[in-house]
Amino acid sequence: MDLKTLTFIVVGLSFALYIGVAIWARAGSTSDFYVAGGGVHPVINGMATAADWMSAASFISMAGLIAFLGYGGSVYLMGWTGGYVLLAVLLAPYLRKFGKFTVPQFIGDRYYSNAARLVAVICLIFISFTYVAGQMRGVGIVFSRFLEVDIVTGLLVGMGLVFFYAVLGGMKGITYTQVAQYCVLIFAYMVPAIFISLNLTGNIFPQLGLGSTVATGEPFLAKLDTVVHDLGFQVYTEGNKSMIDVIAITMALMAGTAGLPHVIVRFFTVPKVKDARSSAGWALVFIAILYTTAPAVGAMARYNLHATMTPGVVSGELFSPESGLSYEARPEWMKRWEATKLIKFEDKNGDGRIQYYNDKSKDADFMAKAEAAGWKGNELTVDRDIMVLANPEIAKLPDWVIALVAAGGIAAALSTAAGLLLVISAAISHDLLKGILTPDMSEKSELLAGRLAAAVAVCVAGYLGYNPPGFVAQVVAFAFGLACASLFPTILLGIFSKKMNKEGAIAGMLTGLFFTFGYILYFKGIFITPMAENIPANWLFGISPEGIGTVGAVLNFLVATVVSKVTAPCPDHIQHLVEDIRTPRGAGAATGH
Repeated sequence: MDLKTLTFIVVGLSFALYIGVAIWARAGSTSDFYVAGGGVHPVINGMATAADWMSAASFISMAGLIAFLGYGGSVYLMGWTGGYVLLAVLLAPYLRKFGKFTVPQFIGDRYYSNAARLVAVICLIFISFTYVAGQMRGVGIVFSRFLEVDIVTGLLVGMGLVFFYAVLGGMKGITYTQVAQYCVLIFAYMVPAIFISLNLTGNIFPQLGLGSTVATGEPFLAKLDTVVHDLGFQVYTEGNKSMIDVIAITMALMAGTAGLPHVIVRFFTVPKVKDARSSAGWALVFIAILYTTAPAVGAMARYNLHATMTPGVVSGELFSPESGLSYEARPEWMKRWEATKLIKFEDKNGDGRIQYYNDKSKDADFMAKAEAAGWKGNELTVDRDIMVLANPEIAKLPDWVIALVAAGGIAAALSTAAGLLLVISAAISHDLLKGILTPDMSEKSELLAGRLAAAVAVCVAGYLGYNPPGFVAQVVAFAFGLACASLFPTILLGIFSKKMNKEGAIAGMLTGLFFTFGYILYFKGIFITPMAENIPANWLFGISPEGIGTVGAVLNFLVATVVSKVTAPCPDHIQHLVEDIRTPRGAGAATGH
């Protein structure tokens, strides 16, 4: 059986499972549609949260970023996992106790203002559309490889499938579908990682294989450092970011995690307050399996790519005429990925061989040797987002493993895309239409409006996936920055500050949102061409667009605090409400107070 047929069978079976679960658990009421009826077991919710969390950015792009950034990619690991500690301790149980369907509803009620709720909806839409752009990009990449078509066609197919089961099932359908997707994606991630670790280091555990030795007895990371350095790239185990940028990105990702609407809404789906904290703990356990493996996947993928494309770098004959792989003899995996246009070859010196190296290296000795060998510039362009999906093919693993990875990539991309689209539809139908514009709307009309909003959101997300402002993980990092700067401070102050009033909250959210979005737009562009070169010398305090959400959050806190002090105080009944949110039920029963 050929690879394409086998991939169709494996992916088809996984989809039959997802769609069957979505139909079985389809939403019949607005409570089912928004929060799965509030009756999900914490372990099940933890697994669904993990699938929601381990999106295209985690499954597809994070290891790819680590593969090319090396040590500098560790900020994504630290930020995206550390955020769940903040979420479990500072937000999840309190929001569950408050008992509302959505984040804008919490903000609207806590700050006694429809205006605050509307601003929260605006923030949520900015965040979710930025996030879903990365997910739809991942959907397009997976389907383009799976169907062996260009990325536009793959994106259109993926959009149709996301729309089907997100709109049909609502949160109830998505929750149980994501449990199935977690099982598929984690199995699909770990199996090839174990195979490749065994092949390169002889260690069955990829996490340990990263620190093991290769067949020659040389430490794997030392060998990888030598390979990338010999090709003019920065040494893999050296950082490539300033310390202030590392701190800013890590904080933005952590606080952004705790402020993401599609993650927070998960904790409204469990029966009790303590279940919300328990769910966060279980989610961390399930997430850790993938996140502790990602560094090994990234490093081993980078090594295999260089060893395949430039065999001379491993044999010690880098600058010989035979050092580069003959294009005519290129492996089948490269031919398949070329069809997606995510890997491209340009024969600049006409020798019919692939020269894959850093033609912008600052090492004068290396550049002189490259020029003497007749190299005219780097000839291979590899999209970072293909590394995890292509890794089993590059390592020549069995076809069933390659098919399994395709199924896992689709599960990862679709699970988060569906969750985000549901959050967008809930913001429009529940918070904007029913909460503000037409409060007398019937439940049936609200459900229809939610599904129509999801349909429109799919189309917008599809465009953003086709024309994103960066790689999948970078785009997702921008969404985290927006959440960090806008919603996280407002939710945190809403829980822990009795004095914070509506004027302060609104001013803070708008300041954080527009500052952060404007900074990202200025350096990266979204709908327009960037207005400045995206280089560190031009960044504010040396902080990249991925980390600027930290500055936005500080501005949010400052503006909110100042404005709240010069405007009318928060009403007494709201202050009592805040106290009640933070006080465990039954507190004082033993003493009679």
